Order: sequence, then C-alpha cells, then structure tokens
Amino acid sequence: MARRTKKEFYQTTAQTLGSLIKSCRDIMRKDKGLTTDLDRLPMLTWIMFLKFLDDMEHVRETEAALEDRRFRPALESPYRWRDWAANPEGITGDALMTFINQEEAVRPDGTKGAGLFAYLRSLRGADGGDRRDVIRTVFQGVVNRMLSGYLLRDILNKIDHIHFTSTGEIYTLGHLYESMLKEMRDAAGENGEFYTPRPLVKFIVAVVNPLLGETILDPACGTGGFLAEAFEHLKKQCKTAEDHQRLQRETLFGIEAKPLPYLLCQMNLLLHGIEMPNIDSLNALRFPLREIGDKDRVDIIITNPPFGGEEERGILGNFPEDKQTAETALLFLQLIMRRLRRQPEPGRAAVVVPNGTLFGDGVCARIKEELLREFNLHTILRLPNGVFSPYTGISTNVLFFDRSVSTQEVWYYEHPLPEGRKNYTKTLPLQYEEFDSCLAWWNHREENDQAWKVRAAELLANACNLDRKNPRSKEDITHLPPDKLADDILKKEQHIAEIVARIQAKLRETST
Repeated sequence: MARRTKKEFYQTTAQTLGSLIKSCRDIMRKDKGLTTDLDRLPMLTWIMFLKFLDDMEHVRETEAALEDRRFRPALESPYRWRDWAANPEGITGDALMTFINQEEAVRPDGTKGAGLFAYLRSLRGADGGDRRDVIRTVFQGVVNRMLSGYLLRDILNKIDHIHFTSTGEIYTLGHLYESMLKEMRDAAGENGEFYTPRPLVKFIVAVVNPLLGETILDPACGTGGFLAEAFEHLKKQCKTAEDHQRLQRETLFGIEAKPLPYLLCQMNLLLHGIEMPNIDSLNALRFPLREIGDKDRVDIIITNPPFGGEEERGILGNFPEDKQTAETALLFLQLIMRRLRRQPEPGRAAVVVPNGTLFGDGVCARIKEELLREFNLHTILRLPNGVFSPYTGISTNVLFFDRSVSTQEVWYYEHPLPEGRKNYTKTLPLQYEEFDSCLAWWNHREENDQAWKVRAAELLANACNLDRKNPRSKEDITHLPPDKLADDILKKEQHIAEIVARIQAKLRETST
C-alpha cells in the first residue's frame, strides 16, 4: 500500500469536514423552523461554539492538572457539551428542546434547574472579566429556531465528530466557515452587511502594517474579517510567551451591535485562535464625541463602516451640531477621527467609504475639511465597479489617514480592473495578486497611469470635493459603456438621496 503524503491527509480531512457540515445543513433543511441559510448558519454557529468551548476546556483542564494548579471551568456540569450533547444516545426530542429553550427544565442529569440558554445568559466573569462574560453576551442574542429535537440530536451527533483540539481540523474548518459566512451574506442581499472581500482586507492590513504593541480597533467589525487578518499579521511578530499574551489580551478590539454578526464574529475569531475576543456588543456611536479622551484612543483603526443607514435622533445628539447627519458612514468617520491616538506616535486609519463621501457637500464637506486640516489624508484608493458585488453597485474608496500633520497633498491610486474585464462579479471576484502593483508603489511613490496627487489647498478651495478623476484617463462620458454610465447615475442618485435625507432630518426637527 502506497504511503500517503501530508497533503493527501489534509485533503481527506477537508473533504470529511466539508461533508459533515453539508450533512448538518441538509438535516436543518428538514426542520420547519429554519427556512433559509440566514436561519441555518446561526444555528450551526452556536452549536459549534459550545463544542469548541468544551474542547478548549478539556485542554485547559489537562494543562492545569499537569501543572498541579486549580482549574475553574467556564461552564459547570450539566451544561458542558460533554454532559448533554456528546452522548449519541443522550437527551433528544421534546426533552432536548425544553432543556435548551425553557427558563427552568429537567436537566440531562435528571435534576431540575435553569435551562441551557437561561444558564448561559446568567454567567458572570470574575473581577476584570473572563470567557464567561463573552459567553453571556453571545447568547443574549441567540435564539433556537429549530422545532424538532430529533433533528437537532442528529446535528449534535455530527458536530461531536469535529475535534477542535486538532490544529489541522481547526485550520480547515476556519476556511469552510469563512465560505459559509460569505454564503450567508450573499443570501442576505439588500438586508445584509456588505461583505468586505478578503483580498481587500488583506491589502489594507498589509499597507497599514500593524506592529506588535499597537492597539487596533474595528468599530463596525461585522463578522471580524479585519481583526482576524490583523491577528494573522501580528502572530508572525510574536517571539515570546509575553508577546503572545499581549496579542491575545491587549491588542485587538471590535464593536458590533447586531446580535447575529456579533455571534458570527466571536466564532470566527475563536477559530482563528483568539482565545477571548474583545468585542463590544453595543452601538459604537453611543458616546458623545466630546467625552472620548486619550484613554479611549487607539493606534490603528481599520474598518468598513455601514453606509446608507440612519441612526436614531438620540445618537445624532452625540455629534457636534454642525456635523449631525443621517448618513452612518459620516458618523463613523467622525468617531474614527476622534478615537485615533495623538501621541506619542500618531494613530493611523484605513476606512472604506462610498463615493458619495468624496463629493458630498454640507455636513460632509465640513467633516472632510476637518480631515484635511487636522489629519494627514495621505492616500485615497479608488476601487473599480463590482468590488462589493453582489451587495451593492455603489463605487467605493479607501481613505488612508493619520494624525501626524495636516494634509499637504493627497495621493490617489486608481485600482484597475484586470485586462479585458468590465467589472467584478460574484463568480469572478477581486484577487489579492491584483494589488501587487499598488503594494510596490506604496513606499516608492511616483505619478503613473494609476497614481496622481492633488494639493490639499486645491481641495480645500474647491469645497473639499475629493472626487478627483484620473488626469491620465481618456474616457469620454458620451462613449462610456453601459456599466460605467450606470455607475455615474448611481453616484448622482446617491448624492440626491443624501440631500433628501438631510431635508427629512430638518423636517423631523421642526415637527418635534
């Protein structure tokens, strides 16, 4: 019999895990309480979360025994995975559903007590917080939508075959999980958060280049893509146990107010190896800007904040009167500017924004004036059509700025589409290799067919309109292809929508 290579073993593991996850999703399709992947993926996530937690507890328990020290588990019996889920012949049917869903139930050990979710939501960490606080917050927003306890038992039996103590399986499952996150966001369509393509996330982290010891924040972290990529980037810099501890505890911070993305973020970061993710589950915009001081500031902010939304009136009151707006992208941009560290080393940021932010006037122009006068807006990366397909056709950009000096000049870099392509699509998405020329240009800047610069004084004199076209572009709008014309129409529509939103806000103010 031929000896199999490591690669062949990895492929077999990937196939096995992929088949196992597919089987779980097929079982879920039989349950009348789950109608779409938007229902099924969260179910699969909280189930895997509890299995992952129990596997990690096994490891810590063993380590504590070897070191002859006391071990305090995050979950007590009979609420651990091993107590109620691991036995294939264990609790099932109505008894299983009652144990999970009810405030009080007969537990798997036959005693009466709090139901599983009720127990998880009651957890409290020790002084300073620990994983129990993470678990409590995760399960505040979790709902068991399955109706059949027998189908749920079948899923538990399959998930029990995943071994989260195996590095190979965690690595493979991480990739599978990322593909499921993308599927879910595809299914979400208009109602979902815009998925930031992994190649763009990787590029942003590469050029911002976080260093070990710096603090990193994503104030709209969604499912945690930027934080996971930053973690992978920083892991390579760790040389000692203290370095790893600092990376785990004192480096990465996120904020995500929506319960489903919050749960997905926790699972995503746990799978990447972050033992206790520091994710705030409340609205990032809830504090008045004037109350944000030095202790709240960070070294790096990398994010793709929501845009096109509308915040409640109470939130708008947290911003200066002349910079209050219904556009969430502009509220987040102000928050990011406020939370960047001033000293000893100036903080830096990379923020994805829609085209409307570049050419917007009124409140938008006042925010950009502050950005140009008090920050160094050194680079604007102009992204082509379809980068965020299929979620939106709106063109987007990435603003790169820091708190070193006021802006003297702004470099623009127009990321080109691959030769022969008119746009990106779901089946032909952006690839990381396409950023090679921009990466080579980044630290050795010269004007070329993709790169040009504009003096800040010129931008300020022109009502802070940052929507500057490539001077080397020979496009004539009368001969633009349909997709380019559509993009131009979208820009105008967005501009009109922003004006309408401001008028509606004024009307609400006068009616109260």
